[in-house]
Amino acid sequence: MSRLLLLMAATVAPLIAAADDNEIEEVLVTATRRAISSEDVSSGLTLVTREQVQAQKLVTDSLASNVGVFLQQTTPGQGAAIIRGLKGSSILHLVDGMRLNNAIFRSAPTQYFSLVPISAVERVEVLRGTPTSLYGNDAVGGVVQLVTRVPGFDSPRTEARGEVFASFDTAELGKTTRATLDFGNSVFASSFSAEYLKTGNRRTGSGERIGPSGYESRAARMAFSATPANDRSWLLDVHYLEQPETPRVDELVPGFGQTEPSSSEFLFAPNRRVFVHGKYTKTAGAGGLDWNTDIAWQRVDDDRVTRDFGATDRRRESNSSDLMGVTLSGSRITEAGSWIVGAEFYHDEVRSVRIEENLANGVIQQVASRFPDGSTVSQAALYANIEHRVTDRNNLNGGIRVSNDDVSLPATPISAAADINSTDISGDFGWIFDVTRRWQMLANLGLGFRAPNVFDLGTLGNRPGNRFNIPNTTLDSERVFQADIGARYRSDRVTFDLMIYALRYDDRITSIGTGGVTADGRDIVQSVNAAESSIRGLEAGLDLRLSDEIRARAVLNYTWGEQQVSGNATEPAGRIPPFNGNIMLYYDAGGDFRLESWLRFAGNQDRLSARDVSDVRIDPEGTPGWVVVGARLQKSFAQDWLLSVSLDNLLDKHYRVHGSGLDAAGRNLTIGVRRSW
Repeated sequence: MSRLLLLMAATVAPLIAAADDNEIEEVLVTATRRAISSEDVSSGLTLVTREQVQAQKLVTDSLASNVGVFLQQTTPGQGAAIIRGLKGSSILHLVDGMRLNNAIFRSAPTQYFSLVPISAVERVEVLRGTPTSLYGNDAVGGVVQLVTRVPGFDSPRTEARGEVFASFDTAELGKTTRATLDFGNSVFASSFSAEYLKTGNRRTGSGERIGPSGYESRAARMAFSATPANDRSWLLDVHYLEQPETPRVDELVPGFGQTEPSSSEFLFAPNRRVFVHGKYTKTAGAGGLDWNTDIAWQRVDDDRVTRDFGATDRRRESNSSDLMGVTLSGSRITEAGSWIVGAEFYHDEVRSVRIEENLANGVIQQVASRFPDGSTVSQAALYANIEHRVTDRNNLNGGIRVSNDDVSLPATPISAAADINSTDISGDFGWIFDVTRRWQMLANLGLGFRAPNVFDLGTLGNRPGNRFNIPNTTLDSERVFQADIGARYRSDRVTFDLMIYALRYDDRITSIGTGGVTADGRDIVQSVNAAESSIRGLEAGLDLRLSDEIRARAVLNYTWGEQQVSGNATEPAGRIPPFNGNIMLYYDAGGDFRLESWLRFAGNQDRLSARDVSDVRIDPEGTPGWVVVGARLQKSFAQDWLLSVSLDNLLDKHYRVHGSGLDAAGRNLTIGVRRSW
């Protein structure tokens, strides 16, 4: 890593010294819950463009190989971002500022962010750190926010535009089609889109096709925007995405240390998300503030069909979360900075039913559900945050939040009723120092928390990894303290970001063995506040414009962590990504032709926790490092058409991303065609 950092420094220095003084384009982001320049955000910020998202099968795929983000994939059709060594419910996921994290969000990698239509995306903003005054519960390692594309036209005359896209790839035999149609004028605009994706079994670098690993996905989106006056606007947005039957591959094929798979059947059938969001914006409203009011409803269905390996009992689960949210904020931008105050309320209700069918005699009976049926989570918060330019060179920001979380669990045949109410105070402080017109120094402190949810408190029954979970209704909130310091440089030729961070994560909820074993041989475990973690690392990104036609990009991420579980000896922290990054070259002469190539890499990861060693997805000797190369050619035709041909993993490398549930795709040829009008 030191050699690569020295190489990056040696490359950056002369280019920065030679950079001209031309102004660079200002980028507005909503990472602070109001639209401000990205140069006024003190936290580490990663932006993923719409073009990057559209080149992928899933929204989550676009997060891979970015500054500060590592992507884990338990099975195709899913994906989870790991930020600063944290994952799942320790990362807050938002869609246009509304929570996607729900009451059944796991502390392990989750698949729900994959259930957002690609056609809805304008960009993805990844806020790395602990910005808890603005975002509160779950914003421990960072925030991943999807900003949707709002339809709009400049002319008062009614117009229409559209886009169709189709692609095919060889590694997963994936066939993708998408279509979008917008029409309207400067007062009223609408957008309609539909998507369909179907894949086959994945071919790995060894040439083997792993099965079953194919899945299907279908999605639709409707959005309506209205701007009756310059000072106010309305938005109604509706998303739908369903994966009817997605196999969990690591349960269906033997893992490390196994001669037989854990399950004969394991399907997410279906995974489904419906999202309805209404937004009203009023500028210079009451009190001279800019007001935003949001109301949203999200339904997530996480249904499953499972059967232990060789068993005659098949289980069918129906699990759902109905999350209703209302947020209100008022903000003002002044010559000296900006500030925002707000309130939010969420209520989530969980439905869960599990039935068991004996395949030998056809007898069907209802058994204990995954979660206590009828469980609820209510969340309420008040927050304030200010960004203030103290001097010409010093910009400070900070805020505080008071949050209340109430989890209610009804009684079940194996657990008593419980009601857990917690109030948490969180806050953060940031500093930006303008060393020169181009250079900035950054520093941040954050105190955050994650309140236990229904998944933590009431998950019941069989779990992956040959475990059987019993409930614990006495859990408390997890706590995190995080600090980082960094540097940022911007010119029209060079963009450079570097963040060094350290965090202390206490009272972490972890699964601990009770010493008991079920009749079918599963270890009985229970979630308790028994882990403490220390994680530190480095995130670096560099963009170079070498000429008018050629641009280069490099990313380096390094994470190191250790933990102590239930008073035992200190060990490496679990699921910590290896040293990883990428190098990319782009050629674009501004005409009909564009070429890009890449080299992605990850080092060995042999610092494993005891849980990692026992996880059948992870080689107990450690995950070997890997390097893959690829290239993409894009060619425009007749102005409306774009042909894209890419070849990834050119050398057909056989490898596995650390922590993932199956080997990565082998050599993969993808052909895509897009027509826009």
